[in-house]
Amino acid sequence: MTTPVQQLTTLFKIQYPIIQAPMAGGITTPELVAAVSDAGGLGSFGAAYMRPDELRQAIRKVRESTKAPFQVNLFVPDEVDYRPEQHVAALDKLKHLYAGYGVDFAKASTQAKDDFADQVQVLIEEQVPVVSFTFGIPKKDILSKLRKADCVLMGTATCVAEGRALADAKFDAIVAQGYEAGGHRGTFHTTLRETDEIPNVGLFALLPQLVNAVSVPVIASGGIMDGKGIIASLALGAVGCQLGTAFMGCPEAGLTNSWREALYRSSDIETSLTNVFSGRYARGIQNRFMADMDSVKGNLPPFPVLNSLTSPLRSEAKRRDDAAYQSLWAGQAAKLTRRLPARELMKTLVGEAETAVRRATARCAAEVAW
Repeated sequence: MTTPVQQLTTLFKIQYPIIQAPMAGGITTPELVAAVSDAGGLGSFGAAYMRPDELRQAIRKVRESTKAPFQVNLFVPDEVDYRPEQHVAALDKLKHLYAGYGVDFAKASTQAKDDFADQVQVLIEEQVPVVSFTFGIPKKDILSKLRKADCVLMGTATCVAEGRALADAKFDAIVAQGYEAGGHRGTFHTTLRETDEIPNVGLFALLPQLVNAVSVPVIASGGIMDGKGIIASLALGAVGCQLGTAFMGCPEAGLTNSWREALYRSSDIETSLTNVFSGRYARGIQNRFMADMDSVKGNLPPFPVLNSLTSPLRSEAKRRDDAAYQSLWAGQAAKLTRRLPARELMKTLVGEAETAVRRATARCAAEVAW
């Protein structure tokens, strides 16, 4: 009899139910994606900010290193109502920060190019096997084109309502993103967006409720850093796990040294959800930029406008390897990040999961009296 986990590994054509999260902004390099996939997991590109030609080149580079399946993730675009006169305080604050950092604010643009349709076309032409989306559900014609190209489709849910919407749209799998997860929250439900509220549901609260609500395979994400976390998630009904921060310590990941060291130094209380970098809420390690922008965080330009406005400053901080003004995305368990190459980390995760099963089985047999 095929188990739910085996159904997922069959769906993705992978050996282990471990997915390296698709982290945008250059974190997920072709080297990282290929190494994870070649080790039996599902390597993933966070391609939201990539130009179509860059995306095509990256996909081909992965295929030069592995024949194994991999995933590409895109952000679903949203209509933006941006009126500068409503955000004067935020713009003035940014101008002040740019000047203090020695970067010309004229480099900051309010124009964020929408390459979504062209990105999707690249995925179809390059026959990417697994495609996932964050921030919502693409239009039906986009989904239809991807299905005709035999792409397996995944969506991101931060609450049960979003999971139901993804199930109704016939997604093949759903990523349950807990409150603990690093990077952008995938929130998209209309009612929640209208009130500017985001679901702050922890993974172990969200996961069993979502599993009960939908018949689609559910993948756990948020705060999972080792084999014990993988097995605990499977025990709550997940059929696989998506790990992001865990892979950020790998030398193949595209982090600056200061960002990577911040992961190792962080504690469980040093990450926060913030919207000051991009206009959407995301979890990262607290730093000076977050503190400097705190006074205007309630009245910011929307995503992706703010993301474009802060991009030159963050890019300069990366060039200087200065953690103070980078967006240091990380989950709540960042302290558990390990300095291991991706292949070795995959091997370690699998071994830890196997050990966790044996220990849990023995403990239950010895201690559960009922």
